[in-house]
Amino acid sequence: MTGEVTRDTLRADVPPELACPIAPVVDLVFSRWTTPILWALNEFGRQRFVELERRITTISPKVLTQRLRQLERDGLVTRTYHAEVPPRVEYEISDLGRSLAPLFATIAEWSVNLDAVERARRDYDARVKR
Repeated sequence: MTGEVTRDTLRADVPPELACPIAPVVDLVFSRWTTPILWALNEFGRQRFVELERRITTISPKVLTQRLRQLERDGLVTRTYHAEVPPRVEYEISDLGRSLAPLFATIAEWSVNLDAVERARRDYDARVKR
């Protein structure tokens, strides 16, 4: 067995948050800014910092810098430094990051359900207010 997680390997004495095999993936990929950064790099290709900043208008430069460093550390983004005057730095989604594209496509397909989620929320809120 090569690290495969099955029902048989999940033990009752392991807390559920540790037993869930997708929890580390969700933590890695779906943190607040990771998804929009990876999406932008996957959709639009290699970009400079300022281009990413323009595409993701609600992120601060400090947080963008932190997230890009973390994504580079995780192997999901590559950073290329060009020793020019002025220096140029470009970011690109790595092959490992690109391997998440089918996951993002599936989630994008599921997004048609967001209207149903909103209706369910309104119905719930109306029931709870009584």
